[in-house]
Amino acid sequence: MLLTNHVLSGALIGGLIRRPADAFAVGVASHFVLDTVPHWGKWGNNRVFLRVAVPDGLISLATMGVLAAMSPPDRRLAVVAGMAGAAVPDIDKPTRLWWGWSPFPAAVDRFHARIQDEAPGRAPVELAAAGAFAAAALIVLLRSRPGRLSRQRIAQPDQGCQAAQRDLEHGRRVR
Repeated sequence: MLLTNHVLSGALIGGLIRRPADAFAVGVASHFVLDTVPHWGKWGNNRVFLRVAVPDGLISLATMGVLAAMSPPDRRLAVVAGMAGAAVPDIDKPTRLWWGWSPFPAAVDRFHARIQDEAPGRAPVELAAAGAFAAAALIVLLRSRPGRLSRQRIAQPDQGCQAAQRDLEHGRRVR
């Protein structure tokens, strides 16, 4: 699974769980679950891998920044923890590329490699997953923001004049 999808799922997890340590742990677990889903991969060589991995890594970082910034303050740390937890199992990719080693024990690396269900031509699976995770994360994060529409009092038919009068008193435009 592309790193961006792990990050998006981690934001969803953090938005739902709200406790940073738990969000991090569930984010890590979710990474391995998502890697069992059939997804895009089997690049053939490092050059092709990097043509996908570098933009994906940059998009992931930008996504983390945007989702952290738009998270409600009371959930921000959990959202960041969920995203970090969901992304951290793939830290072996850059460490292997740059330094030739993995930060994880060999047993973890073998497990992580064994659960992958990768094949070329599965980019549509990645795009569908990104759309679903992004939509779900945005819904959770936007609904949890203070002052959202569903938390505001909406005037009932018999309260219409009172609401309009209150709006006029506070300098709001009345429709």
